[in-house]
Amino acid sequence: MEQHEKFEYILRLGDNALVLGQRLGEWCGHGPALEEDIALTNISLDLIGQARSLLDYAGQVEGAGRDEDKLAFFRDVRQYRNVILLEQPNGHFGDTIVRQFLYDHFAWLFYNELMKSNDDQLVAIAAKSIKEVTYHRRHSSEWIIRLGDGTAESKEKVQDSLDRLWVYSGEMLTPDSLDKKAQEAGIGVDLDVLKKDWHVNVKGVIEQATLTLPEDGWMHSGGKKGMHSEHLGYILAEMQHIPRAYPDAKW
Repeated sequence: MEQHEKFEYILRLGDNALVLGQRLGEWCGHGPALEEDIALTNISLDLIGQARSLLDYAGQVEGAGRDEDKLAFFRDVRQYRNVILLEQPNGHFGDTIVRQFLYDHFAWLFYNELMKSNDDQLVAIAAKSIKEVTYHRRHSSEWIIRLGDGTAESKEKVQDSLDRLWVYSGEMLTPDSLDKKAQEAGIGVDLDVLKKDWHVNVKGVIEQATLTLPEDGWMHSGGKKGMHSEHLGYILAEMQHIPRAYPDAKW
């Protein structure tokens, strides 16, 4: 696997954590309850921490002098490599929880497999991240069950969220040529194997929540290659405004 391909692969992982962390940060001060406001903010901070580690390492692999801040704040929309699911709007609480639930089950399986990588730095990042992701998965799964097996209104809303966001889940689980190269090089994860376990785990929680699992069909894709929805531009405009306005500022 060539150096620029390894850089792109690690960049994908960092961008996933960064964009979702930024999205969840929007809930700060707006959560449905104080405890949940704090929980979502803490999960956001965990994801930003994971993004820092991954983007810092991506910068080292690239060797072009870009650190985590340069990669986070000074790239344009088409240069981001996160999956499209993670840039979708927070919507109501059910939308946020379903988005988080779909990603958390993926991330938990992914980081467990990434700890088998032949890249020591990725193994170290995965080992630290899995502790956080284990909590994230439990948190979102418990909320899926609570909302699905709750009132008629909460069940209807979270089922609608699941139906609308399901079409974005396939991109996480479908390997492209770069995913396959990383897996063959012993650096990355075999998404074909992970996909089976993801479906089993997600289905189990959905059934416990008395919800209906959507059928697989056409799925959105393109985020891993820089083709995004209109939403990512708004996220970056807010996130990047201060660093770009004052590029030489120091803490």
